[in-house]
Amino acid sequence: MTALLPADDRLIVAMDVPDALAALELAQKLGDSVSFYKIGLGMLTGGGLAVANELKQEHGKRIFLDMKFFDIGATVEAAVRGIAQFDLDFLTVHGDPHVVRAAKEGASGKDLKILAVTILTSLDRADLDAALIQPGDIADLVTERAARALEAGADGVIASPREAAMIRALPQAEGKLIVTPGVRPAGAALGDQKRVETPASALSAGADHLVVGRPIWQAADPQAAAQAILAEIKAI
Repeated sequence: MTALLPADDRLIVAMDVPDALAALELAQKLGDSVSFYKIGLGMLTGGGLAVANELKQEHGKRIFLDMKFFDIGATVEAAVRGIAQFDLDFLTVHGDPHVVRAAKEGASGKDLKILAVTILTSLDRADLDAALIQPGDIADLVTERAARALEAGADGVIASPREAAMIRALPQAEGKLIVTPGVRPAGAALGDQKRVETPASALSAGADHLVVGRPIWQAADPQAAAQAILAEIKAI
């Protein structure tokens, strides 16, 4: 039997499954192949925080809570302060500077990393036009948004792998995290993602962490799917 590759924190598996039971079943299937999980809004009412705590406290996994908070500063600060008590690792907020500053205040004294969302990887220029976002190339808008969020104190940013190199080149990005969703192994279905790259391309462009969901949890053998990505990461 071929020995399994060890987990690598650069791979974050998105638990975009219906409820806590499905999430824990997935974690059991993946076993020691995965050390870092993302839990998002879709799981929040299905026991997401309970799963986060169990995986963190009982199984030693790292947890990325993908809430994408956006509200007035006082509300964001209060929400983040509440989340920070759970000893999790990453939390997303929208990249508007006032939101980032409030989130950092809420996380003060804790190890929780605040990651700023730039432009969702499911959006293209037509989507931005429909939302009345200013004209311009998406990569340029993402890079400018990332710079402003980092200046406001974000510990890192969420961005498509296609913008990772431009963000990594920013002076503000020194020592900061770049976390890239929209990562698909070669040949995988794109789903609702529009700006994607392979794991190798994303890491080579400067990403610190790759978020992969459906190519793993929808696979007939999730552990084998994770192992294939780990092999590609190890080859970088």
